[in-house]
Amino acid sequence: MRGEPDAVRSGPASQQGMRRANLALVLGVIARAPRSRAEVAAETGLTRAAVSSLAEQLIAGGLVVEEGPAAPSGKVGRPGTALGLNPLGPGGLGAEIGVEHLGACVVDLSGEVRTWRRREVRNRGRRPAAVMADLAELLHAAVAESGLRPAGLTLAVPGLVGTSGGVLQRAANLGWRDVPLAAELRPALRAAGAAELAELPVEADNEANLGGLAERWLGGGPEDFLYVSAEAGVGAAIVVGGRLLRGARGYAGEFGHVPVHPDGHRCACGAHGCLEQYAGEAAVLRAAGPAGARGDWVTLLAGRAGAGDEPALAVLAGAGSALGIAAAGAVNLLDPAEVVLGGGYARLAPWLLPAMRAELAARVTVRPWSDERLTVSRLGRRGPLLGAAVGVVRAVVADPGRFAGG
Repeated sequence: MRGEPDAVRSGPASQQGMRRANLALVLGVIARAPRSRAEVAAETGLTRAAVSSLAEQLIAGGLVVEEGPAAPSGKVGRPGTALGLNPLGPGGLGAEIGVEHLGACVVDLSGEVRTWRRREVRNRGRRPAAVMADLAELLHAAVAESGLRPAGLTLAVPGLVGTSGGVLQRAANLGWRDVPLAAELRPALRAAGAAELAELPVEADNEANLGGLAERWLGGGPEDFLYVSAEAGVGAAIVVGGRLLRGARGYAGEFGHVPVHPDGHRCACGAHGCLEQYAGEAAVLRAAGPAGARGDWVTLLAGRAGAGDEPALAVLAGAGSALGIAAAGAVNLLDPAEVVLGGGYARLAPWLLPAMRAELAARVTVRPWSDERLTVSRLGRRGPLLGAAVGVVRAVVADPGRFAGG
């Protein structure tokens, strides 16, 4: 799944494969808006009889319900019965492991949030088993509150998840290496009394990737954009043609380690002058002071900047400049339609944007660029967890045969 399900491929070799593809075709039309069987037939090119048979299969699988008379079409005759997504059908379960928090979210088939839970907890340096035990309790409570049966679980994490999709290879801000996420989470779910959740398909992805996908699906993002976000570290998602550009091994988007001052501060990664040393949590708090400040760094900085605190304003201007330098390189290389600030940066945007705009204007000179192409995510810090949960139900809609017996 990895947060961006493929539609069932066309041209299946068997009758069963053809029916499975047609189930996805019909459900995809219904997912956009309630439709009568006749309207579905007109939009898909399938016969009325075929649509009726497929609709009954989707209803039996708990994916579709009859909602009542369809909206008048202007044609002679009684309107048909509208088919819509089942609000009690399979849901999407998203989880998030942050350096300072855990999150859980359940959405229904339409992507509507049914449950949203966040727990503030310092996870830096904790053992994976201890973190998973807390996360399992949060997930169990969220699912119970939602009243839905999840179809799968996707986990958003602040680190490198390779193309295998199951191993968190490095999360420097957690202090984790080579953690098999599903293998760690399943026993924790069983211990928390959520044995049914332990049997779900479990996927994992970088939090910025999932935030970028959520921006595309829910936030009005264009087909080609660069999504830049920050929590403890700095990450990015590169969306091309509506899909993530992952790179050869799944590591694309390590924006925090783009050099912005090659002879600058030494980074924890071993290089010098990385963006994270100028626009990441530790760097901005260290520069803004006072030492030992506790609490959520974004809230702290936003509060101080909003009150006119000069050190906070200066450090955010410096962070904006560093972000602008890095973004200019990406714009010149990739030609995105937009650069979108998400995650913690969305909250800090009023103080980051002026310096970012100045750097982009000065450095993007060989192609058209305008300030309007630097935008702020409407999803803010909710993006990664929303992307995780919504990706699950999008996978169901793209291939409903698992539930509808295709």
